[in-house]
Amino acid sequence: MSIFKEFREFIARGNVIDLAVGVIIGAAFNKIVGSLVDQVIMPPIGLALGRVDFAQLKWVLQPAGLDAKLHPEVAIQYGAFVNTLIQFVIVAFVVFLLVKLVNSLRREEAAEPAAPAAPTPSEALLTEIRDLLQAKPKS
Repeated sequence: MSIFKEFREFIARGNVIDLAVGVIIGAAFNKIVGSLVDQVIMPPIGLALGRVDFAQLKWVLQPAGLDAKLHPEVAIQYGAFVNTLIQFVIVAFVVFLLVKLVNSLRREEAAEPAAPAAPTPSEALLTEIRDLLQAKPKS
């Protein structure tokens, strides 16, 4: 079997396609959450804290030299980290809600009683024999 045929069969499996769709939707959702945090949530928080731009908050360990190309600034950018942390919390909460929804749907499916199984051919034959014997006139 050629490697291309094996690869095509691997890609054609439903789970791989579902995973790819999930990754693409997850990446788009991550961009939406990033925009939400950077452009909607953090500006009012920064305003409330005295016009602070969280994306620019940093601890400068070594300031840039006269020639910034040769001696760039060395800083810990904790404001960007705070933004990323808030994005993570939002994504984790949404994933939690999705998992909770899926689990509740699965519990509802499990709670529904299954239809009784159809009788096997031998059980059906025995039922017919029983019915025939009961219908036979007694002498």
